Amino acid sequence: MGNSVASLARRERTNDVDFALIGHQESWRAAADVLAVLRGPECMPLPDDEIKDILPWIPPRAVCHVEVGSILRTKRGGRQAHGLYIDSFIPPDRLEAAYLRENIARVRGAAACAIQAGAKIVSLGGFSSILIEGNFDQLPERRDTVFTTGNTLTVAFVVQGIQKMCAMEGRDLQRSTLLIVGATGDVGSGCARCLGPLVRRVQLNARNVERLRRLAAELRADGVEVEIAADFQPFSAETEVVICAASLASPSLLLGRIAPDAIVCDAGYPKNLSPSAHMPAAKVFFGGLGQITGGLKFAPDFHGILNRHPFPDVVHGCLLEGMALALEGRFEPFSQGRGFITPARADEIAAIAARHGLHLAPLYNADGPVEDNFVARRNGREDEYMGEGTTLVCRPPPILQALK
Repeated sequence: MGNSVASLARRERTNDVDFALIGHQESWRAAADVLAVLRGPECMPLPDDEIKDILPWIPPRAVCHVEVGSILRTKRGGRQAHGLYIDSFIPPDRLEAAYLRENIARVRGAAACAIQAGAKIVSLGGFSSILIEGNFDQLPERRDTVFTTGNTLTVAFVVQGIQKMCAMEGRDLQRSTLLIVGATGDVGSGCARCLGPLVRRVQLNARNVERLRRLAAELRADGVEVEIAADFQPFSAETEVVICAASLASPSLLLGRIAPDAIVCDAGYPKNLSPSAHMPAAKVFFGGLGQITGGLKFAPDFHGILNRHPFPDVVHGCLLEGMALALEGRFEPFSQGRGFITPARADEIAAIAARHGLHLAPLYNADGPVEDNFVARRNGREDEYMGEGTTLVCRPPPILQALK
């Protein structure tokens, strides 16, 4: 691992760093794959117990260079932005509140790496944005580096995904009841503001009742019909659309009874929905993801490891926001704090991303691509789709099989 990191450090000093991405791995399998690439192909894989012992002692550091391309052309060719992926090496089993100070320190360390590398803009991915969205004063002195949580583009992709699923399923969004679990977080509240005026009724769930009341009052002032509750179980049976955006340390959310054919967006990182959740009639998809169409390169090659998705060049919206702003030449803290995401801001960052070929990713869930399922139903493939209320199950692509 020493040789790879030393080589990367030398390249950092000679390359112009437009952006940096701060993230962490959501599973031990992903963490093991990152360590394997850093150690090199000549090294034997580490046993699982050794990885769990070693990872908490690895300080935040840059693990690879990232190059993203734009579909916009210039006289010199395609526009590109150069950056770094910095792993905070937060252990996947240490995301609970008990490790808050330790994890904020790790994000601070990763931020210091980005600043030292001269990154112009830094996106905070996964739990990093949750830790910092209300604590930007915890970041080190920034010099010429700006930080964004990336939550606005995440919200834009969640909203686009909901609209696309409704169109695919022939669902009238305006007549639907929307439940948001984790509604007072930055992503949850942003989804409430963007989708609230587009649905019949909104149900908000979060632990902090006072924040719930403030958000509900804001939405009601805009003419949105709102209900709030600290327990979402009474809501779920009558809800047609669900967004799961809670700050959970592991996939543990059980929605319980759910309306037939409900559309469910899991927008969490780590995922919100428990693998044991039984929702046979629900249309589930993973939200907040975008796809880069202008090209994405890693050095060393982390394809399929840092972006573990069944489609090429798919990245979480929180990280894509920094890339999009770098390609646009707008080095500004687009998303900061909590509660400032509006429909206008979401539209603005989505337009910037689309201009450079960063679009909503194809929809998928743990069983594979959702859109393949939709096409199969529309083509009348009765051998795979047995009628209304049955979820099509197709064979997961190899990358998804590896993740199980």
